[in-house]
Amino acid sequence: MTNTTHIIQNQINNNKLIIYIKGTPTSPMCGFSAQIIHIFNSLDLNYTYVNVLDNIKIRQTLPSYSNWPTFPQIYYKTKLIGGTDIIMNLYNNNKLKKILTE
Repeated sequence: MTNTTHIIQNQINNNKLIIYIKGTPTSPMCGFSAQIIHIFNSLDLNYTYVNVLDNIKIRQTLPSYSNWPTFPQIYYKTKLIGGTDIIMNLYNNNKLKKILTE
């Protein structure tokens, strides 16, 4: 296990809801990250974020770690929920808050 993989694993294990995004919640750097932030904030969810633009090793390693090629990536209770399409679908079907607050 590489040091970066270990860091990712610790981040996921130590945060109930963590999102890997491009940018920050106050300054998302892509439309998909902005959508996730908007949804999570509208649902008043507590989350931790990692700006993958600030850490090239995490940005390069996470897709192979998760077997998910794109960002954002959302993890809840150590499980990958998915990316923007899945979150949008759950949100539009009024299932997201229930899933992320179990």
